[in-house]
Amino acid sequence: MTVRGASVKDVAQAAGVSLGTVSNVLNRPERVTEKTRSRVEQAMRDLGFVRNESARQLRLGKSRTLAYVMLDARNPFFTDVAAGIDDAAEAAELSLFLCNSDNRARKEAEHLEHLEQQRVQGILITPVDPNSELLETVARRGTPIVVVDRSSNVAGFCTVAVDDVLGGRLAVEHLVDQGHERIAFVGGPFGIGQVADRHDGAKAAWLAAGRREEDFVVLATDAPTVADGRAAGERLSGLPKGRRPTAAFCANDLLALGLLQQTMSTGRRIPDDLAIVGYDDIDFAAAAAVPLTSVRQPRQQLGARAAELVLDEANNPQHTHQQVVFTPELVARASTLG
Repeated sequence: MTVRGASVKDVAQAAGVSLGTVSNVLNRPERVTEKTRSRVEQAMRDLGFVRNESARQLRLGKSRTLAYVMLDARNPFFTDVAAGIDDAAEAAELSLFLCNSDNRARKEAEHLEHLEQQRVQGILITPVDPNSELLETVARRGTPIVVVDRSSNVAGFCTVAVDDVLGGRLAVEHLVDQGHERIAFVGGPFGIGQVADRHDGAKAAWLAAGRREEDFVVLATDAPTVADGRAAGERLSGLPKGRRPTAAFCANDLLALGLLQQTMSTGRRIPDDLAIVGYDDIDFAAAAAVPLTSVRQPRQQLGARAAELVLDEANNPQHTHQQVVFTPELVARASTLG
C-alpha cells in the first residue's frame, strides 16, 4: 500500500529490519545479503518510497548535478553545447541544470549565487565577460568552473574555446577564392569576444589577399539575431549598386539566415547577387532555403570536453587547469557556390 511521503522509518518497519539496514541498502548495498536487500526493496516499492536525495547531498556537502549557464538560450549553438554537456553528465550519472543569462551580467550573477547555494559539483558557463572577477571568486570559494566558448585572462579555471580568428580567416579566404572584390562583415556587438575575433581574422585575411581596406565594409549589429541580420540586409540593399558588397561574412548563422531571408525577399539571388557565409553551422544552416556556407564549430565536443574538465577538477586532487582550443572548419554550400 502506497504511503504518501513514506520515510526510511516506514520502510524499516514494513521490511522488519533496522534503520541502519535500510541505509545500507540505499548507500552500501554490498553490505546487505541479497535476501534482505530484496525484502527492503519490495517494501520501498509497496510504500512508494522516494529517496530524499537533498538530505543525502546535504550530508555529503555536494549535489549530484552539474550546471550550464548559457549566454542565449534562443541561439541553437548554445543548446547544442548543452547537449554535449548533458551527454557527459549522463555518463557520470549526474543531472544537468540549464540556466540562461540572456547576455545580462546581473542575471548571470544571480544564477551563479543560486548554483553555489545548491552545491553543484561544477559550473560550466559561457559568460557575459570572461574576465569577470565574479568567476574567479566562485572558483576560489570551491566550486569548479569551466568557461565554455570563451578564452579568459584569468588563470583560476579551465577554458574551452574555438580559434575564432582562424574561423574568420577561413570565411574570407573562401570568399576571396570565389573572386569577390568587395565584402561586408556583419556582426555585433563588438564587446563579445568572438565577434571581435571573427572580424579581426576576416579583415586580416582580406588585407593579406591584397584587397583594399575600403572594400571591407563593416555593418555593426546590436545583437547576433535573425532580426538584426534582416536589418543589415536592408542597409546593404540601400547602398548604391557600385558600392554594394557582393558577399557578406556574418558573425553567426542567425545573422546570416536573417540576411539571406531579407535578400531573397527583395528578389535578389543567392549567391549571384550576394554570397553569404555564416558561423557556427547550426542545423538550420544546411536546411535553409539556400543551404548556407558556414564555419563549423564542434559544438557538442565543446560541451563534452568542458564537462570532462569540470568533473576532473571536482574529483581529482591533482587536477591542473587547461586552456583547450578547437579548430574550426569551413563547410561550403550553395550560398557561396554559384
